[in-house]
Amino acid sequence: MISISQPLIDHRTEMYVLEVLRSGHLTAGPRVAELERRFAELAGTKTAVAVSSGTAALETALGFTVGPGDVVLTTPLTFAATLNAALRSGAVVRFVDIDENFNLDAATIEDAVDARTTVVMPVHLYGRPCDMEAIEKAAIRHGLVVIEDAAQAAGATVSGRAVGSWGIGCFSLYATKNVAAGEGGVITTNDEALSAKFRMFVNQGSRQPYSYEMVGTNRRLTDLHAAVALPQMDDLLTLIAKRRRNAQRLTDGLADVSGVITPADSPGHVYHQYTIRVTDEAAIDRDGLRSALGDEQIATGIFYPRLVHDYPCYSRHPRVIGGETPMARRVASQVLSLPVHPALSDSDLSRIIEVARKSLHA
Repeated sequence: MISISQPLIDHRTEMYVLEVLRSGHLTAGPRVAELERRFAELAGTKTAVAVSSGTAALETALGFTVGPGDVVLTTPLTFAATLNAALRSGAVVRFVDIDENFNLDAATIEDAVDARTTVVMPVHLYGRPCDMEAIEKAAIRHGLVVIEDAAQAAGATVSGRAVGSWGIGCFSLYATKNVAAGEGGVITTNDEALSAKFRMFVNQGSRQPYSYEMVGTNRRLTDLHAAVALPQMDDLLTLIAKRRRNAQRLTDGLADVSGVITPADSPGHVYHQYTIRVTDEAAIDRDGLRSALGDEQIATGIFYPRLVHDYPCYSRHPRVIGGETPMARRVASQVLSLPVHPALSDSDLSRIIEVARKSLHA
């Protein structure tokens, strides 16, 4: 089976984890501190705070930037964590449409902003960074806080500037991510005072044991999780380069297939997923292609089969404003992610292209 993702566990990972186990210190400690330093370097920010998940990162960032009734603008083509985190903060969520690159369309911000709008939350979907220059301009114009859902985009850049540095960056270290710890997350920011609040909040509201300064919670990352992630930080640029090479190979192999739209490249795209669109012009539909690939032991993913606000628990929610998002709705019925991870061999890539082309009668 050619997998859709594959965690990279090597001897260094085993060594780091064993060191933590043998140290007797399993909770947040020196490995977490090292991971925070490395993420701040990666994002080009003054600080980074490690937390227990990408969702915890979003919830923490939103908890200090919005209040009940404030409006958060975001995309409907995203994982549920984006919406869940905003709703848990007490915010109203208003969805705006996406562009042809799967990301929040900065041009839609203008018509969606009202007096209650506080945050714009772009999602760097599939590892392709949003148009942060345009989003930043709109945010400045309307006095909005930018919270980047960079869960899938560690190492991505826009015009040479890292994601996570355009506002408050929220990253995930989930098992399938480009930097994976099993579970975990990181918040990046240049606001050191805000970062200090994040750090206290996720540690039960304290800087020192039994000295509480705010109502907090436990969202700490452990040294065990950090030990799994750190070797991947060492290799991240090499791993991204492999993903980009694999993506280019797939694009070249599928470029002339009728009804298939391959993802547009950008210099800062890190290809967490390689996602094509299977349109009405294709010989078979998206689900038919997925089935054909699966029959040949090639795993695929649909991220995401429905707009997030279409699920009843959200569509009936009083603080969810769906709106008209025709591009996002069309794309959700077409997207299919093919394997692109660094562990793929040349023969794996050839096989994916061969089976896809045959299935699409190309």
